[in-house]
Amino acid sequence: MHAILITGAASGIGAGIATELARMGSHVIVTDRKLEDVEPVASTIRESGGSVEAVALDVTSEESVTEALGRLSRPVDVLVNNAGLQLVAPLEEFPMPSWELLVQVMLIGVARVTRAVLPGMRTRGFGRIVNMGSIHSLVASPYKSAYVAAKHGLVGFSKTIALEAAGVDVTINTICPSYVKTALVDKQIADQARVRGIPEEQVVTEVMLKPMPKGVFIGYDELAGITAFPVYPAARNITGQAIAVDGGWPGQEAP
Repeated sequence: MHAILITGAASGIGAGIATELARMGSHVIVTDRKLEDVEPVASTIRESGGSVEAVALDVTSEESVTEALGRLSRPVDVLVNNAGLQLVAPLEEFPMPSWELLVQVMLIGVARVTRAVLPGMRTRGFGRIVNMGSIHSLVASPYKSAYVAAKHGLVGFSKTIALEAAGVDVTINTICPSYVKTALVDKQIADQARVRGIPEEQVVTEVMLKPMPKGVFIGYDELAGITAFPVYPAARNITGQAIAVDGGWPGQEAP
């Protein structure tokens, strides 16, 4: 049973894939900034018969990362860098502290946690790192400069660490989904409607789903399955890749 640590697991994609991965037989370590925020997710998994532990972990704090890893019941076999947040605004109106926070959480935080688990993976001769990127790791869109910059950075980071870890059975990849229906996306719908001056329903149909020929939001089960795949021997040479899960997104500019 592999131990999978997921950051930002109190809600949204993190909670969704933790539930699915536990159902698939993995031991999941659900983490978020506050233990009380992530405990309900752990309780739900336990009630369903899954193997889980919950730990407070703030990806922006070196001390928090060290303390969290020291409290775990077992080593981390798979790290899922999922913690994230969003703010939609033109650059001229984008508060720089918020811009810095997005990059700190979604790029620097990824490097911080990865650096903390990588030595153990090297010593044990096995490790899988999965970064939860976005369609915005591959294309751009207006009003999301910090988010797009951070998510693009994940792809370059993954390629670099893939080279640094090439000598052992450690891989790192970035999953790049288009829109997943989460609380973060629900808030983004309202923000996009405000910035663009259109109704919220139009944001969903014309901005989010229109570029996707499949025309549907991505599901947690899809992301969990793709997260689990690198563990299999067949995926041992898949590393440094950006894996698009975009319903056939054809354009070069994301809305």
